[in-house]
Amino acid sequence: MSLACCVPIVETVYCLACARWLWKKCLYTAGHESENWGHATAQEFEPVPRFCRLILASYEDDLRNPLWAPPGGYRIEPDLVIIRKDYGQTQGRAPPYFVYLDHEHSDIVLTIRGLNLARESDYAVLLDNKLGQARLDGGYVHNGLLKAAEWVFHAENEVLRDLLERFENYSLSFVGHSLGAGVASLLTMVAIKNHEKLGKIGRRRIRCFAIAPARCTSLNLAVRYADVINSVVLQDDFLPRTTTDLEDAFKCFCCLPCLLCVLCLKDTCTFEEKWLGDPRRLYAPGRLYHIVERKPLRLGRFPPMVKTAVPVDGRFEHMVIACNATSDHAIIWIERESQRAFDLMLEREKAMGVPISQRMERQEYIAWEHEHSKEYEAALQKAVDFQVPSVYSHPPSQYGTFQEAEEGESSTRWSDASSLSTGRRRRLGWHDFMKRLFDVDDYWGQQDEE
Repeated sequence: MSLACCVPIVETVYCLACARWLWKKCLYTAGHESENWGHATAQEFEPVPRFCRLILASYEDDLRNPLWAPPGGYRIEPDLVIIRKDYGQTQGRAPPYFVYLDHEHSDIVLTIRGLNLARESDYAVLLDNKLGQARLDGGYVHNGLLKAAEWVFHAENEVLRDLLERFENYSLSFVGHSLGAGVASLLTMVAIKNHEKLGKIGRRRIRCFAIAPARCTSLNLAVRYADVINSVVLQDDFLPRTTTDLEDAFKCFCCLPCLLCVLCLKDTCTFEEKWLGDPRRLYAPGRLYHIVERKPLRLGRFPPMVKTAVPVDGRFEHMVIACNATSDHAIIWIERESQRAFDLMLEREKAMGVPISQRMERQEYIAWEHEHSKEYEAALQKAVDFQVPSVYSHPPSQYGTFQEAEEGESSTRWSDASSLSTGRRRRLGWHDFMKRLFDVDDYWGQQDEE
C-alpha cells in the first residue's frame, strides 16, 4: 500500500522535472548562450561569407556552369582549383574536398563539404566514435573525424607544401561545414603537429573556419586551439549542441519520447562541474562566433548580429527546442545570414565615419590581435581555474604577428599566473596533480572508482 501511494508522488516530481527541462530548452533559444559575449568586428568576420561560398561551390559538379550559385555567384576562378576529389577518389574515408588558390586574399584554401544524407560512408565517419576512444595532443577527439583528417593530410601534404613554398606570404586555411567542419578542425591540429611536412610552416600562417561543426575536441583542446580554429554557429543550430552520443541518438530516433526522457533525466541530474571535469567530453572547437537573428516570442528574422568569445563554460551545452534547429544548420542559410551580418558591420563602420582605406591598417590590426590575445589567455586561465585537465600543459600561443619580446613577456605572465592559480586549486596531493597533468586516463579511472 505504501509503495502504491508513492507512485503518484514520483509521477508528479517527474512531470515537474520535465516541465522545468522543457522551459529551459525553450529559454536557451534566441541567443541565450552568447548574450554576454562581445561583438565581432567586420575585419575578423570578413572571411566567413567568402568561405561559405567556397563550401557551396564544393557541391557543384561543374563550377563553370553552376546550378545553385548564391546571389552574386561564388566569386571564384575555376582555373585556380588545384585539386578536387569526390567520393570515388576518397574511397569513403573522407568527404569530398578541393584545394583553391585565392590570389586575391593571398590564401590557400582546402574546403571540405558537409554530411551527405545519401552516403553511408559519411554516416560511418560520423558514428565511428566512443567516449575517450581517440587522443591527440594531450586531449580527446572524435575518432572517425580524426581518421578522415589524417587521411586528407597524408594525401595532400605534398601539394600543400609545394604551394606554400611557391607562395611564401600566403596563409593556409582549412574550411568545412557540418561533418567537413569537424574534419577541417582536426586537420588543422594534425597539420600543426606535423608542420615539418608542410615545409615547417609557422602556426600563425594556419587557420581554420569550421561552419556549423560537430563536437569533435575535448575542452582543453577546444580552448588551447582557439587562436587558429574558429567555429561559426547560426542561432539554434542543433549539431554543435548535440551532447548525446550520436550512435545512441540514432538508435533512439525511432522512439522520440524515449530519447527526450533520457535527455531530460541526464540534463537534470548532471552538474555542469562534472561535465567540465570529464576530459573525454567533446565540444565545438576553438573560438566561437554566434550569429543571432531571431528574438524570443517574436516572428520573423531581425538584422543579424555576431557575438564572439572563447568560452570555457557555456560552449553550446544545451539542446534547444526551436523550429529552426535544423534549418539553421543549412549552409545556404549560414552563407546568406553571414553575408547580411558582414554588410551591416560595414554599414555601421561607414556611418561612424571610418575611412575605408584605414580600416585594415596595421595598427588597427595589431590592436585587434591584442584584444583577441588577451581574451584567449583569459580563457586559458579560466580553464585552469576550473581545473580542466591538461589545458595548462602547454603555454598559450599568440595571435598574429607580435614581437618576440612581447611573446617572451606573455609567456612569463602566463607562467606566473598559472603558478598562482595552481596554488588556489583544491587541495590535491602532488601525485594526483602529476597524474592529472600527464595521464588523464588513469586520473579519470581513479575518479570513477571513488
